[in-house]
Amino acid sequence: MASDGTIRQQARDWAVRTGDPAFVDWEAFTLWLEADPAHALAYDEVMTTVSDAADLLAAHPASGEVGSGTAAANDDADDVPMSALSRTGPVRRAWLGGAVAACLALVGALWMFQAERRDLYTLRTGAGETRSISLEAGTSVDIAGGTIITFDRRDRRFARLEEGQALFTVRHDAARPFEVMVGDERLVDVGTVFDVQRGEADALSVAVAEGAVQFDPEGANLRVSPGEMLHREGRGETLTLSKLPAAQVGEWREGRLTFDAAPLAVVADRLSRATGIDYAAAPGSGSASVSGSILIGPLRADPAAIGPLLGLSVRAEGRRWVIGSD
Repeated sequence: MASDGTIRQQARDWAVRTGDPAFVDWEAFTLWLEADPAHALAYDEVMTTVSDAADLLAAHPASGEVGSGTAAANDDADDVPMSALSRTGPVRRAWLGGAVAACLALVGALWMFQAERRDLYTLRTGAGETRSISLEAGTSVDIAGGTIITFDRRDRRFARLEEGQALFTVRHDAARPFEVMVGDERLVDVGTVFDVQRGEADALSVAVAEGAVQFDPEGANLRVSPGEMLHREGRGETLTLSKLPAAQVGEWREGRLTFDAAPLAVVADRLSRATGIDYAAAPGSGSASVSGSILIGPLRADPAAIGPLLGLSVRAEGRRWVIGSD
C-alpha cells in the first residue's frame, strides 16, 4: 500500500495533469481515484487548497499576493468540479482569466520547492564503457559509453540525461509516469522501452521500441510510438519523426551501431563513445554522410576496419583515427 506521502504526491501530480487543457487520459485518472478511497480524499484536499488559493488571488488581482501558510496546486476557484468522492464521470474544468495563470505560477513554485529537496547523484561512463542499473522493480537503465546521467535517490521515477545515451526500460505507472529531463525539455513515458541520446549543440534523438513517449508535454507535445524516432540536429533545429525497426532501438547494448545518412562528425562521435577509440571527422567533411550497420567489436582490434565496412577513408594521426568520405 502506498504511503500517505506518496498518495499526496500522486494527488498533486494528477491536479497538475488534469488541469492541462490538453489532458486526455481521463480513464487512467478514474482508475487511480477508484483504486483506493485515500486517493479521492487526497485529491479533494489538493483541490480545496487550489480553491482557497484562487479566492486569495481574486482578492489581490493587482499584486497576486497570497497570504502566508497558503499552498496551491492547480485550478480556478470558480470552476472547481464536484467532489472527487461523489463524481460519476471525468473531472473537467474550464480555465479562465488571470487567477488561473497565478495558480499555475504557484504550481511551478511548488515543483521548484520539491526540486530543491531532491537528493541527486550523477553517474558517468567512460568512452567504450557501458553500465546497467536497476532503479526499482521493473525499471532499469542501460547507460552507453561517454554518458553523464543524473538520478534522484528520493524519486526513482526521475532521470536527467546530461550528455550521451541511455536506454530506459520502465514499469509504466499512469498515476506516476517516469520522467526524463534532457536539458530543459521533458520526456514522459507512456510505455516501457525507449532510447534517448543527447549530443553536441543539444542534438537529440528519442527512439521507442515498446509503448510510447510523450516529448515536451507542455510545449511541442509530440508522441513517439514504437518503431519511431524523434530527431533534432541541435537546439532551434526542426524536430523530425521517422520510422526505424523497433529491434534497432538500444542495439548498442549488443555491440552494434546503425547509421542512416549520419554526418561524419556524428559517426565519429558515436564510434568514439562506443569503442573508446579516438575517432574524428576529417576537416571539410561536414556535408558527407554515412549509412550502414556495423559491429563495434572488430574495431577494437583494428580501428582502421571501419573504412571498408562503411566505405570511408581512414588514417592514423598519432592515437587519433581520422575518417573521411572516399
